[in-house]
Amino acid sequence: MVTISPPVSANTSKSERNQRFLRTFKKAFKRIVPPLLALYFIPWIFLTYLALGFVDVLRNSPRTIKTMDQYFAGNGVFTWLLSPFNLLMDLFCVPFWNRGIYRLQDLPEGYQSEIQTLIDAAADRNLVGLLESKMQEKKRGMIFFKWYGTNIPGTVDMPEYHQPFKYIRTIGVSIFNKKQSTGEHFGPLRVTLRVLYNINDIDNKNVYIKVGDKTHYWQENKLFIFDDTLQHQSCNESDAMRYCLFVDILRPSPFPWLMSGVLTGIRLMMAPVRAIFYKHWTVIK
Repeated sequence: MVTISPPVSANTSKSERNQRFLRTFKKAFKRIVPPLLALYFIPWIFLTYLALGFVDVLRNSPRTIKTMDQYFAGNGVFTWLLSPFNLLMDLFCVPFWNRGIYRLQDLPEGYQSEIQTLIDAAADRNLVGLLESKMQEKKRGMIFFKWYGTNIPGTVDMPEYHQPFKYIRTIGVSIFNKKQSTGEHFGPLRVTLRVLYNINDIDNKNVYIKVGDKTHYWQENKLFIFDDTLQHQSCNESDAMRYCLFVDILRPSPFPWLMSGVLTGIRLMMAPVRAIFYKHWTVIK
């Protein structure tokens, strides 16, 4: 028996065309009109921001039209708006040049020691076992033990993570359920470096993080350190859970007191709106 699908009506086809036109118009409006208004009303400020933005975005590799579009008109706009501040932070860190992607041995010994403390505690306390019952059917989960230097109380007991650290400022665990990935995105601030350590054993190349044209597979190395203002994407396309220490450390600088003070100010400003940055995550208490 042959089933004949009903013909698509002219009205339906016209409605779809109208919707496509509206989406295209909104996208073009978003990308064209605000810059033109800024160029007209605040030309020198806008051109300065544009120049600094180009300096900042060119740190990414590869330098594609897609990356430029996302930085200036997509989810990287906030990073662009903060580009003068981030470039200033780069200057404050000289001679510790921003490598983009780091090895543990690239960091001073004090940093290495604190990071190793977190890794050892995760194994000694069986942190994965403590968190397994917390996820259930959640797609992506995040639990914090410390956020920008402030301890976060919770139901998972990790006293090692609540001790005072000199360089570590944020300690959490990001958990990806099976077949869960983020989109490509940019972090906003360059006061810290992101340290990721995959706690559970991974034996699958479909679990990785991609930073620009660099793909890091967790089965090859559990530790990855990078500047998260670079465009990146975390992927778990396997059929297993992925548990990853999510840590922010102060960037090495000749002025650690200054970097620490700047981060304290950022914490005070961001605390009321912290949930906005984790709206796509289930925050585990």
